[in-house]
Amino acid sequence: MGHPFPIREIARQAGLSEATVDRVLNDRGGVRESTVREVRRAIADLDRQRTQVRLVGRTFMIDIVMQTPERFSTAVRAALEAELPALHPAVVRSRFHFRETGPVAELVATLDRIARRGSQGVVLKAPDVPEVTAAVGRLTEAGVPVVTLVTDLPASARLAYVGIDNRAAGATAAYLMGQWLGERPGNVLTSLSSGFFRNEEEREMGFRGAMRARHPGRALVEITEGQGLDATQYDLVRAALVRDPEIRAVYSIGGGNIATLRAFADLGRACAVFVAHDLDHDNTRLLREHRLSAVLHHDLRQDMREACHAVMRAHGALPPAGPVLPSAIQVVTPYNLPPAALG
Repeated sequence: MGHPFPIREIARQAGLSEATVDRVLNDRGGVRESTVREVRRAIADLDRQRTQVRLVGRTFMIDIVMQTPERFSTAVRAALEAELPALHPAVVRSRFHFRETGPVAELVATLDRIARRGSQGVVLKAPDVPEVTAAVGRLTEAGVPVVTLVTDLPASARLAYVGIDNRAAGATAAYLMGQWLGERPGNVLTSLSSGFFRNEEEREMGFRGAMRARHPGRALVEITEGQGLDATQYDLVRAALVRDPEIRAVYSIGGGNIATLRAFADLGRACAVFVAHDLDHDNTRLLREHRLSAVLHHDLRQDMREACHAVMRAHGALPPAGPVLPSAIQVVTPYNLPPAALG
């Protein structure tokens, strides 16, 4: 009956004498089978509770580094702060480093500052470029585990990726698009914020592959580098609509959906189907107004909880676990908005 616990601790947990526990552990006999079961149960209870003991009084300082539009960084911050009470008895403190756009060198400088200063972990949403991959390597060498969020850096030394299967999300968007467009003519606009974010590239590949297989005759028109920001997105969408009068639907991979809809309206064009990602405050409002057909969403609170747990495991505060599974992809329509979005 292997175990790491002192006899005194087992006896206290089981409500038995130390002598009785000693007889059970050393198989000396003269003990009822029910008493043996009580000792085994006490050891199992102690093993489960050992995690909580390791967490008591532990503080984890985690840096959240993201290049993303404000609407998504706000959603991530809210999700993390909502999860903090569930992480007790550990205390998780966070420093936020958010930017909507900017040179890669500035993002790398932020990561290098964290490596020099120290941190229990970094949760990172960043473009998949060699400079960022190298910075993740320097963080890891400095003993700072990195968890990628929403978009992965698979060639880096990151500890884990937390988020959805983006190819599956793209294929899901294609399925919805095909069902809802049916036999109606029209081309589909696919909109990426940047070609350097792996999640967007994978969504686009999943969407294009499924559309090619199921609806080979429907043309796809791509725009990119709008950074998910309304100011730049509007001009890109308007120009695409002017060039192609057959665009009738949108798969928005990278955001900027208010600007996209405004471009359609300003040109007097109808958008028959509009599939987007993430239930941020903009998309929630657009769904309520029935201006989006569906939003592909995932539970950000679960993602942030998984990211924090991964950091804790890296420090030995939680027992090892298997690979982090992809988050479930939720198809949200105007008729099944979650209660929190209805408030």
